[in-house]
Amino acid sequence: MPRSVTAREPGAAPQVPPIPAGLARQQLLELYYYLHLTRSLEERLTNLYRQGKVIGGLFRSLGQEGASVGSAYALEPRDFLSPLIRNLGSMLVKGAEPLAIVRQYMAKADSPTKGRELNMHFGDLDKGYVGQISHLGDMVPVMAGIALSFKLRQEPRVCLVYVGDGATSTGVFHEGLNFAAVQRLPLVCIVENNGWAYSTRTAQQTAVRQLVDKARGYGIPGERTDGNDVLGVHEVTRRAVDRARSGGGVTMIEVVTYRRKGHAEHDAQGYQPKEEIAEWAARDPLDRYDARLDETGWVSREERADVLTRIAAQLDEVVTKAENEPFPEPATALDAVYADPARMPAPWYR
Repeated sequence: MPRSVTAREPGAAPQVPPIPAGLARQQLLELYYYLHLTRSLEERLTNLYRQGKVIGGLFRSLGQEGASVGSAYALEPRDFLSPLIRNLGSMLVKGAEPLAIVRQYMAKADSPTKGRELNMHFGDLDKGYVGQISHLGDMVPVMAGIALSFKLRQEPRVCLVYVGDGATSTGVFHEGLNFAAVQRLPLVCIVENNGWAYSTRTAQQTAVRQLVDKARGYGIPGERTDGNDVLGVHEVTRRAVDRARSGGGVTMIEVVTYRRKGHAEHDAQGYQPKEEIAEWAARDPLDRYDARLDETGWVSREERADVLTRIAAQLDEVVTKAENEPFPEPATALDAVYADPARMPAPWYR
């Protein structure tokens, strides 16, 4: 964004441009916090993964943090969302604790799933995020069901569901979105077009030029936005959320971004051109937001430095605590698997 060139008297202080509608200065600082907390937490998890302390896979959102944070920040506390593996930022916005996330990745006894599941496969209904299903597109009908319950109870609440570009080619995506559209449910569908469905380019799995064009087939509004502009993502999502809350039904939003890491840390991403990765690194959402704050003067560099110091101290404490916690006892492996303990099979460990 270019600097303001509004004329002013010599020696007068530069004019600060107006903050985007619907946001206050403190909220701009909160967006900065969540963007950097997301990246810093994933960097800590990467270090743990390389030390063999993360159980299972690690799926980075490097370069996509703006899409998750900007969209989730448009929701109200009683709204619900369903993240995917690269939407850690959305969970943090909805109140997920970094300690719980690190425990989950390390399969610790006090993790949200008590060591029974891995990475981001957990939810918290009190905080408003639903545990994801691995199969692509499956959360669309799930969230449509929750949105239907809101409509039937006449509650002014909204659901937001994330899918990737590859998921838009699945049958369950079609079924869920079609149902939601026909029922005019309060649902917002964020389609993250990050260029790759694992190792398959978007153009190799769908013929549409823009994924947002698929919205026409369901008779719903569609918008397309720059996924690396956190404020732009917030603005377009807030419009869709307001539309859903007022009875306007479903909106599909295509956020255009890029997956700068492989599908997971174990993926060497040799199929991605290095020049392409470098091109998108120059559009980094954190760097762009920093530049925007510098240009506008909305938040000072000193305030931002304080946020980074706070995040570093917070994560130092979180990682140290989680590393020193125990794994679940083998004797508890079948706990909470069966609703009726009397139906449990004989313990396998005896």
